[in-house]
Amino acid sequence: MSAWRWPHAPTLNVLRAAYADGLSPAEMVDHLADRMEAGAAPHAFIHAVERGQLRAAAQALGERPDGRPLWGIPFTVKDCNDVPGLPTTNALPQMAYTPASTGRTIERILDAGAICIGKTNMDQFGIGLVGMRSPYGAPSCVFSEEHISGGSSSGSGTATALGLGVFSIGNDAAGSGRVPAAFNNIVGLKPTPGLVSNTAVSGGGCVKTIETMSVFALTVEDAMEITRLIAGYDPADLFSSPLADTADLEDGAPPSAFRFATPAEKHLHFAGDADAARMFDAAVERLTALGGVAVPVDFAPFHEAQAILYDGPWIAERALSLDPVLAQHGEHIHPVTRQILESAGSYSATDTFRAIHRIAELKRDTRWLWDDVDVLVVPTTPTIFTKAEIEEDPIGRNSTLGIYTNFVNLMGLCGVAVPNGFRADGVPLGVTFLAPSFCEGRAARIAKAFHRHLGGRLGASQSGVSA
Repeated sequence: MSAWRWPHAPTLNVLRAAYADGLSPAEMVDHLADRMEAGAAPHAFIHAVERGQLRAAAQALGERPDGRPLWGIPFTVKDCNDVPGLPTTNALPQMAYTPASTGRTIERILDAGAICIGKTNMDQFGIGLVGMRSPYGAPSCVFSEEHISGGSSSGSGTATALGLGVFSIGNDAAGSGRVPAAFNNIVGLKPTPGLVSNTAVSGGGCVKTIETMSVFALTVEDAMEITRLIAGYDPADLFSSPLADTADLEDGAPPSAFRFATPAEKHLHFAGDADAARMFDAAVERLTALGGVAVPVDFAPFHEAQAILYDGPWIAERALSLDPVLAQHGEHIHPVTRQILESAGSYSATDTFRAIHRIAELKRDTRWLWDDVDVLVVPTTPTIFTKAEIEEDPIGRNSTLGIYTNFVNLMGLCGVAVPNGFRADGVPLGVTFLAPSFCEGRAARIAKAFHRHLGGRLGASQSGVSA
């Protein structure tokens, strides 16, 4: 038996080194089972895999690494994604089912030797950036019980921050793969729509035209390694892109000099959060110290695009998938979620095409930007709210959280969300590096340098960023 002890912040390389030093997968899953049974991550899991099943999965791997890239690596999965033999609920227990198979993304992870330790909590049907719209409870920011975890991939964010899995597979249509990263001091990688197959998503997803599976991890390197494994064109997914096979997914050294856009000062909004404003200014200074040149730009086109996602006919795409569920289980759906879904019928086909055309115009009008800068850097969110504040205004404050995230998938961009330190009250916030379609590596190289320069903790652990 290895004398090594499980760290609070396991990364891929740390765990691989432990296996090389004699740790067994059985020891690893026993430790995780102990922590989950002790309630280490309140409300993070909808379905935690039982100890016996974890041991069986670990024993099936054998005692020593067999060359598979994720041999013995524990991970979690947001509960709108199918894992064979584990229930999928979409945070609505009345429509639970247990799939016998899954799609390419989860298949690749399992085939690589990873062990799924559980399905994580989420805002029901992935509608929300708050993590409070679930009958399975509301996870909190891992640094403050009073503050929200962020959503909709709430359990994925908190489980990863607490070291319950090396990475987590989430989803992102409006910011669900980035907001929980900001609120829990971890990394969230949101691929370009079409880079990663959505065939493992329950029903193929609710916003099929723009959503994507996403990756939470403690470091940019880990998030990119998982992304490289799961990326690629999949003809079984109608919205998969052949360009996925030629995407830039290398996260090597950052450029010694680069240009980064930021919203012009008049377009920076922090909902009255002076700490958040100060922290974003510090992020710009940090990037300048790394060799970057800040380029303030007119953010109005992006702000207009973000408003279209929920204040426009795109909500009708969710209704296309969820109207039958609303009809059958309406009384069990979270009241805020039901209110949002019921609004979909107010939009006409004319409204939909008008919005499609306007998004095309906004893409055209901002295309020049990518010839002038390497990345666009934005606060991941303007601020963070307490649970009580969300209860007071669940839709308005949710919308506030999305002003720097809602536009990204509509505009076909990719993004890497990383920590940006802590407010005076000890609650974290983040920044996101955005790049054009299929340029994940461009964003990741600069984001990785930023994260390392920031230093500090990995997730909720005491381990440093260089670990």
